[in-house]
Amino acid sequence: MQLDSHSGWCQGVQRCPSPNCNARPDAEVSLLVIHNVSLPPGQFGTGQVQAFFQNQLCGEAHPYFAGIVHLQVSAHFLIERDGAVTQFVSTLERAWHAGVSCFAGRDNCNDFSVGIELEGTDELPYTDAQYAALIALTGELQRVHPAITLERICGHCDIAPERKTDPGPAFDWLRLRRGLTDRSELL
Repeated sequence: MQLDSHSGWCQGVQRCPSPNCNARPDAEVSLLVIHNVSLPPGQFGTGQVQAFFQNQLCGEAHPYFAGIVHLQVSAHFLIERDGAVTQFVSTLERAWHAGVSCFAGRDNCNDFSVGIELEGTDELPYTDAQYAALIALTGELQRVHPAITLERICGHCDIAPERKTDPGPAFDWLRLRRGLTDRSELL
């Protein structure tokens, strides 16, 4: 996969454009936020996350959907359990993933962040394929957006601790950081 610095779109991944985005304010992309998602909760490979981010979720398809079908949200990327990557929003645009949020004293993290959703839950371990894809994608993001340093990679729980718990205790932060460090040493 390769991120094009002019378009903000990644080559070699599936594209599934979301209408839930808008122009960034004059802000450098300098934060990576890691989330988790599964629709219905705890079920994987359903295609419902893609439908949700495109405002095409059917509220009658599952009781849980009735409570979220009205929401307009997106992330820049989704990494499924098998490591497949889907991009919904150009990294040059603001995706609507963080909500009310704050990082290092700065509010509105959507203004300056990229959001990656991992298909999963707080409690279930993420897959080897997901970590491999996340490390590769993060490396590309850091190449194009060098202000995203290791210190500026966080979870949704870190920027919205009153509201969010993802990516949860099942996420292996050490594995991600070690993989990024090993990757940069090879370059």
